[in-house]
Amino acid sequence: MNTWVTGLLVFFRTTSQILSAGIAITAFSLLLYGLTFNLRDRVARTFALIMISVAVIFTGEALASTSTDLVEAEFWLKFSYVGITLLPAIYLNFSDAILATTGRPSRWRRKLAIRMSYIASLVFLLALPLGLLVGESSSEISSAPHLSPTIFTGFLFLYYFVTMVMAWINFVRSYMRTTTPTSRRRMAYLITGALAPAIGSFPFLLYNSQIALEHSLAFWTISALSNLIMGGLIVLMAYSVAFFGVPWPDRVVKSRLLKWIIRGPVTAIITLGLVTVVRRAGNVFGNPYSGMVPFIMVIAILLCEYMVTLFSPVWERLLFYGNDQKDLELLNNLEQRLVTRNDLSQFLEMILAAVRDRLQAGGAFIAAINGDGMELVKTTGNIDWLDEENSSVELVELVRQTNNSMETFLWNKTLILPLYHQETDDSSELLGLLGVTGIKSEHLELEQKQSLEQLAFRATIALRDRHIQQQLFRSLEQLTPDIDYLSELRAAGRYEPEHVLDITRPVDEEMTTWVKDALTHYWGGPRLTESPLLSLKIVQDMLETHDGNYPNALRALLKTAIEKVRPGGERRFTGEWMLYNILEMKFLEGKKVREIATKLAMSEADLYRKQRVALEAVAREIAQMEKEARESHTN
Repeated sequence: MNTWVTGLLVFFRTTSQILSAGIAITAFSLLLYGLTFNLRDRVARTFALIMISVAVIFTGEALASTSTDLVEAEFWLKFSYVGITLLPAIYLNFSDAILATTGRPSRWRRKLAIRMSYIASLVFLLALPLGLLVGESSSEISSAPHLSPTIFTGFLFLYYFVTMVMAWINFVRSYMRTTTPTSRRRMAYLITGALAPAIGSFPFLLYNSQIALEHSLAFWTISALSNLIMGGLIVLMAYSVAFFGVPWPDRVVKSRLLKWIIRGPVTAIITLGLVTVVRRAGNVFGNPYSGMVPFIMVIAILLCEYMVTLFSPVWERLLFYGNDQKDLELLNNLEQRLVTRNDLSQFLEMILAAVRDRLQAGGAFIAAINGDGMELVKTTGNIDWLDEENSSVELVELVRQTNNSMETFLWNKTLILPLYHQETDDSSELLGLLGVTGIKSEHLELEQKQSLEQLAFRATIALRDRHIQQQLFRSLEQLTPDIDYLSELRAAGRYEPEHVLDITRPVDEEMTTWVKDALTHYWGGPRLTESPLLSLKIVQDMLETHDGNYPNALRALLKTAIEKVRPGGERRFTGEWMLYNILEMKFLEGKKVREIATKLAMSEADLYRKQRVALEAVAREIAQMEKEARESHTN
């Protein structure tokens, strides 16, 4: 064999082995990603199981291909068959979860098929250690060992094929049920990426190893390319799955996934490749352990992490921001440059230190004007007079009478300089006061006056920014519930728009807690008689009809709210009556949890989840009743 052919063979074989290990690393990394961010979603959970199977398959193949001992190689090959036997059942379950997400929940036929597939996988898995599923290892290709087939292997192949066809039918049905262009495009990505585990995990050498023996260069070239393509398809599949079960905006999902992949599998694969090349080069030159191996490993990791940190802001702007680039850049800049309370305190502390130094004063303070009073923002030195009762109120009134004058004046032996923000040429706003105590002379020199005014101007800027940021934070606090609500709606309707109707507007967590406590002591107890709900306007309005008895009025309110949750018609034990039945039996009738769960044919864990939804529904009704009561009172 020519030297260049041998070199190409070694290159593609090494590349294939590195990529095979890289697929296992990628699958394990994506498994961790799913466990970290969206494990609550069924699609994400089953995808995580697929990644476990893929990681097991390619870990076994990678270690078997580098093993020099035949027994060791056989062990790792059989280890990879653990993932191969479990993959079809998990794959079918995954496709069913995708179809259920589009609005076609699992019926008895699909559930039965999934259960039967798991039983079949378990049977094949039990046959593996008994030597029935596959035979002994074949050493026809020393660098690519494989196991010989048995009669059970044919059944495994048939089971694998039939299950994958059933899964692909579910995929096609899911694609046909998507409606929006975005969801259809991502479903197409998902179906395309799903080719990787289905085709790439099957052991083709099991049935045709002669081609690989006779055409080694072509075999390893195709193997390297197929591993590269499979790695890309797995990432494409993970990209589509990343949007299931999370309410984050698309740009956040994309950015997190991309950073995760580059910091994790990409860095690991590059490091593994370089270390492998250096180590094998050391073997060629007679140095089995090269001192360059740990050095190359550290350098590769550090450089990859450095490149991610350096270029991540660039690719985020180019790939993810789109038409919202200006708004998002503004928010990013705000986050990086935001003056926190600690930053403001440090800045004002420097201002006051400079004031005391310039005026040789014993103390100084900066106060912000809030309504009719003032709030001390920062103090230094001795300012005992501020502890006196009504001192701050008198000082604020005196300052307001100065008619927006920037002149300093003495008050209780304290030099006061009002801090005004000039909004327009004709108007200004009083933001705060700069006070200096214990000065040696009441008459300031020209240089001291100029320094004081300059320092006061900078303190005014800090107080103005503090005021603006407080308004911004209050606005964000008010927006947060609605933003979360819209995010949940977007997540629910990504693949089935009708799911948007299933998401109800969130209620105040505190209100839900109050309702739960009051219902727990519905027939008497401190949680009812001392409930914060007693201060509601609707309870005050109901006192007259209940002879001024607060507990009875609150009890009647809770009963009315529960009745509003009640569906129309005769009471039944069906799904639409679930919430009302839980409220009625748990709180009004006082039945035990186990008795209610048995009556409603559900687990206790599911009962607690439904109870939470029922309490939120009651809290929502009470909030609406309170709103109507206040509006009617105002009118």
